[in-house]
Amino acid sequence: MIQDEILGCLPGLAAGHFAADIRIGLGYTAVRLEDGRCGLAYTLHEEEYESCGVIPQAGTLTGRSVSELSECLKSADTTTCAVGLASINAVIPIPAGAVESDILDMLPAGPDDSVGMVGYFGPLVGPLRKSARALHIFERRPNPEFGILPESAARDLLPACEVVILSATTLLNHTIDGLLDLCKSAREIALLGPSTPFLPEVFTKHGVTLLSGLEVVDAPQVLRVVSEGGGTRQFGRAARKLNWRATP
Repeated sequence: MIQDEILGCLPGLAAGHFAADIRIGLGYTAVRLEDGRCGLAYTLHEEEYESCGVIPQAGTLTGRSVSELSECLKSADTTTCAVGLASINAVIPIPAGAVESDILDMLPAGPDDSVGMVGYFGPLVGPLRKSARALHIFERRPNPEFGILPESAARDLLPACEVVILSATTLLNHTIDGLLDLCKSAREIALLGPSTPFLPEVFTKHGVTLLSGLEVVDAPQVLRVVSEGGGTRQFGRAARKLNWRATP
């Protein structure tokens, strides 16, 4: 599984590092390390009504090693999993070739392309509906009024898509492996969102051509925004949007 491949990259990166501060906000989860680096992951509220959103280990997480926290990536609880992914993102270095740019400039979709979007990315919907032949949006909570299909529709439609945009939250609900299996014919696959781990060595072998995520440049401000229930827009200049594209 991809989660195991991610964890397999960490021994050298995580050695000697521990969490100095952990914030689990309404929108995002942030982990700041002892050296000041900070990683993010989306706080996914899929099981909140069953689990009440409570993490049993709360009160004991800060101070734990990144090696230990990263194992939370395997958790079936999405909030616990976010702590693991944010810890991982804190220690992963930005790969050479990553640039600040508009994702649509790096992931062209033309009039002959069908685009599959797993997770709703509002700013991309309008431009893609204009430029592509078709745009299929899949969510666990469908909304026919806005053309959002149920996730079950992905099984039939994703295999025919030339361009696919996957939310990195698929790492949190452990659906990424099955979704990538449906994208074998895609020319372009982007993994998108602040949860994205910049690990080309893991994702390119699964057909991913673009990694699009965030780099925290002002950890105190990001921690404050997360604690106050904010999201990407509130991060402002405290985080940089970066895109890394595989060389054709």
